[in-house]
Amino acid sequence: MALVTGGSRGIGKAVSKQLAEDGANVIINFSSNEEAAQKTLSEILENGGKGEIKKARVENFDEVQALVKNILDRYTKIDILVNNAGITRDNLVMRMDWKEWDEVLNVNLKGTFFCTKAVMRPMLKARYGKIVNITSVVGVTGNPGQANYSASKAGIIGFTKSVAKELASRNINVNAVAPGFIETEMTDVLSDQIKEVMKKQIPFDRFGSSQDVANLVSFLVSDKASYITGQVIHINGGMYM
Repeated sequence: MALVTGGSRGIGKAVSKQLAEDGANVIINFSSNEEAAQKTLSEILENGGKGEIKKARVENFDEVQALVKNILDRYTKIDILVNNAGITRDNLVMRMDWKEWDEVLNVNLKGTFFCTKAVMRPMLKARYGKIVNITSVVGVTGNPGQANYSASKAGIIGFTKSVAKELASRNINVNAVAPGFIETEMTDVLSDQIKEVMKKQIPFDRFGSSQDVANLVSFLVSDKASYITGQVIHINGGMYM
């Protein structure tokens, strides 16, 4: 049983589809776009996979608790958690208001905390679990106009390492994946000029795909990665080394 937050679009969609292809029953979490979530589910079912959609705002503690309780009541366990839900509210710090700061930190960082905390107890009881947190290259490098996003993603890195140490003795792996420039709906809004500037920073001279990230997540939640925990694995075409 796998729970993917923000699983309806972009990286989350690719991860949901890949885990279903790997044989997991996937809970596709979404917060607002039910149509996109349903489309992702339909593609999974058409491919012979198993899954369902569940609405919950990851930044809302009560909704996360209700989501996890519903899954446990029906399936008794959650083997895999992928904390993917995230938003941006880009602005220079001088112009950024506290709402833009709080919105991003609440969804990206607090949401990761709430969801991880919610699945901990059943994973500890089962003495098994795989948690993958989606961070970002800018959580390491920083990026002008993204102080809030960079801070949230840097926080996820520290959170990942701490939780990995807390849970390792119970056979629970906790890792982070740090994508670079990945082509998704979130990056599609950028101008061609900005994209060309970004591409020049990538030794492979191309952007990554959501499937590239999904393949890495698939590996990290598999038995092939059973001795990997507390790591931040960069997937960026050499943009950051």
